[in-house]
Amino acid sequence: MTSVYIIAEAGVNHNGSMEIACRLIDLAADAGADAVKFQTFKAEEVVTRSASKAPYQEALTPTGESQLEMLEKLQLNELQHEELVRHCRFRHIEFLSTPFDLDSVDLLVHRLNVSRLKIASGEITNAPLLLKAARTGKDIILSTGMSNLGEVETALGVLAFGYSERYKEASRSAFRESYCSPEGQKVLREKVTLLHCTSEYPAPFKDINLRSMDTLQQAFSLKVGYSDHSSGLVIPIAAAAMGAAVVEKHFTLDRNLPGPDHKASLEPDELKEMVKSIRQVEMALGSPTKIMSPAEARNRSIVRKSLVASEAISRGETFTEKNVSIKRPGTGLAPEYYWELIGQKANRDYAPDDQVII
Repeated sequence: MTSVYIIAEAGVNHNGSMEIACRLIDLAADAGADAVKFQTFKAEEVVTRSASKAPYQEALTPTGESQLEMLEKLQLNELQHEELVRHCRFRHIEFLSTPFDLDSVDLLVHRLNVSRLKIASGEITNAPLLLKAARTGKDIILSTGMSNLGEVETALGVLAFGYSERYKEASRSAFRESYCSPEGQKVLREKVTLLHCTSEYPAPFKDINLRSMDTLQQAFSLKVGYSDHSSGLVIPIAAAAMGAAVVEKHFTLDRNLPGPDHKASLEPDELKEMVKSIRQVEMALGSPTKIMSPAEARNRSIVRKSLVASEAISRGETFTEKNVSIKRPGTGLAPEYYWELIGQKANRDYAPDDQVII
């Protein structure tokens, strides 16, 4: 059985503090997550000076602050990234990060040697970023929030081209050809996981549409998972029960801290409970084979029933509906033989409650 790959999303919940960032790594490791994920970006490469903040960001950050100013407070430099990687190694948890610009892809892959890249929903139409990420050869986890199937397919075409056509000139037609080719489909199955996501913070339950995971899998035949922005634990646990290969969830030291993502995040005890619950769910999913489990074997004879004499029966007397009943334990003749027994002659004497045989 393949385990659910659980990503504890620290994101920018470190608020620019390395002390908080390292504490978040510790919490993710203590909770039993497979990876802790940050965000890697150069603010001036990501947003214009005039870019406004999203409504949820406006509500949770200082008034009058631009998106650029907000992100400048939250970006981590190269040395800070290296420190976080070292701390992850010390705590035996995988370091992941989401790149938001081309230089950040280089940092994560060529300096930090991450094992895979996570691409955010907002970058699904950023073909140059997708192409650069695929040309690193690293596995990619692609979030699909705010997108439709056509946009996902276009993004997968870029990835297929990047993985398999290193020396061809990039173009939209080349991306489509790569997506439709056997080689492109093969490399996508090997390298890419799609995450269903609802890009609102927190995401209303009525807008989550977990069944979209199934739609993604049916449409693209790739591994699928879920990136959660809802409140609480229920939805990521449900996603695991539905077969998510990856579950990603934001977490924080304290939901009351200032910053854009804290309100939609789990606190430490909740993160630990989520991981525990997902591990229980994946154990419970087990096998599709319907057989008696070892745990059930010791109970079967106790709770099943057998055919017994309901009154004294003499040898040679006929078994009837009056003198035969069905009672526990199930160590004798199963009740399915009831109709074969009725009308036959007893081959010995029976006391009340004696199990009878044909």
